[in-house]
Amino acid sequence: MPDLIAQGPGSGDRWRRELPDATSASQLSLGRRASDWNVPWDSMISRNHIRLIPMPDERIEVIGSPAARNPIFHHGQQTRRFTLVVGDHFVIGRTTFTLVNRPGVVDSSSDLAAELAGDSSADQARAGQMSADQASRSTELMQHSYDPVALRRKSFTDAASRIDMLSRLPDLIIGSATDQELLVRVTNVMLQEIPNASAVAVVQCDPTSSVKLLHYDSRTGSIDEPSVSARLVRDATKKRESVLNLWSPRQLSETRSTEAFTANESVDWAFCVPLSSDGCPGWAIYVSGGLQTESGGETQGMDFEKSIQSAPDDLHDDVKFTELVGTTLSNLRQSRRLQRRQAQMRHFFAPVVLDALSDQNLDEVLVPREVDLSVLFCDLRGFSRRSEQDSADLLGLLAHVSKALGVMTRHIMEGQGVIGDFHGDAAMGFWGWPLEQPDAAIRAVEAASKIRADFRIHADKLGFRCGIGVATGRAVAGQIGTIDQVKVTAFGPVVNLASRLEGMTKTMGAEVIVDEATANAIAKAADPRFQTRSLGSVQPSGFSSEFEVAELLSDSDGSLI
Repeated sequence: MPDLIAQGPGSGDRWRRELPDATSASQLSLGRRASDWNVPWDSMISRNHIRLIPMPDERIEVIGSPAARNPIFHHGQQTRRFTLVVGDHFVIGRTTFTLVNRPGVVDSSSDLAAELAGDSSADQARAGQMSADQASRSTELMQHSYDPVALRRKSFTDAASRIDMLSRLPDLIIGSATDQELLVRVTNVMLQEIPNASAVAVVQCDPTSSVKLLHYDSRTGSIDEPSVSARLVRDATKKRESVLNLWSPRQLSETRSTEAFTANESVDWAFCVPLSSDGCPGWAIYVSGGLQTESGGETQGMDFEKSIQSAPDDLHDDVKFTELVGTTLSNLRQSRRLQRRQAQMRHFFAPVVLDALSDQNLDEVLVPREVDLSVLFCDLRGFSRRSEQDSADLLGLLAHVSKALGVMTRHIMEGQGVIGDFHGDAAMGFWGWPLEQPDAAIRAVEAASKIRADFRIHADKLGFRCGIGVATGRAVAGQIGTIDQVKVTAFGPVVNLASRLEGMTKTMGAEVIVDEATANAIAKAADPRFQTRSLGSVQPSGFSSEFEVAELLSDSDGSLI
């Protein structure tokens, strides 16, 4: 699908976004705020001003909202509904919206980078053994690789302007609600700060060397825009260093006919800066543009031959700036990724456990390993009958179940346990991983007692009773699953035993049943809050051995023992 470009009155009042495919049957709202795509700089645009509906053949249908105050102009006429084609535009307030094609990623066999890969003269030029003039005459293309450490040591020609923008960059990135918004802001910064850039793209090179265009923007927004060279991207990401290519006007005229290597009238150079971060795997920033004479015009003939020799000095500021932008983007995106991951982990781990793990490598911590665990299974009683009664209000039933499960998970996590899994109307928690907990069994029975007390005290509000089984023994715990689905949980005989004990609460008339290992831990701890009563020897379903089990007692008014 094509891109929609919004251009307001200021140079920074701009964005470019890719429209979804027509087959996705999706539509977007556009307005000043609280829309899918916001235009915050224009007060004449309403909160939700129009809807954009992708159509086949790279067209979009534009429908104005009845509540929008200001008119939409298309072809100079005021209208509320029309079809936009590539190259067409419409205006709302002080903002022009233009539909343009998104350039592709060029990967031609005649790509100059491919030719240079085995060209000895180019290799000599890279090594500094040949003059720029000689290399230009022999290959008509110069390729420069920048060592990141050496590049950082160079000073900016206009340090004040660059540093000012870099100081504002973190706020711009952090303020991005989505990845798309993030890329829009980064490419805008690049176009503002690199005057000779004609186009900026953020790309991704995957392990198979396939190059994907994540976001693209250009200064003109014309139909004929510079393409992105897949070979230059691969070269930079493989070397893990910035690579700059410059070529002559004659070489450009030849490559235009073969549609290879960023061939475009406005392009004299292109560079690619890879991003080295787990937060941006395989990402790179690609910039292309034209060389300028002192008078501001484009270089011609011999002027270019002089420019190609000095261009690395002229352009190293831009490459250095892009590297710093890339580093900032990588670090902040990695930080955001870790924050999201930590937020996800909060669904499983208590805050005190997360604090203990904060200075450790989570990938290593989450590796499945065999440990001593105490496992708690808690199941709702009366769920089947309640679901039949509330069949006409399933969402209401879900709200009651969620509230009941919330009681279970709250007490598991308050006791520094891990939420292992949910099974419909049941929850599983465990203690002893990822941190060793010598008092795991006591923590488990304390959580069981509090859950039981809450269900007794708030029986009318929750609408359910509960049954709980607790077992202690060896199990494997960690990040377990398949390539498609991974979760933090535990498995082993002790997990199955806890589940079976929970099921026995129905037939044995006990709300909480524990196995022998857990009962022994209670006796050893001599905690006056907890007492047990032996229920005898049982053989749970699916087990070949018998187990001694006991009931966890409570006093008559539901308070803890």
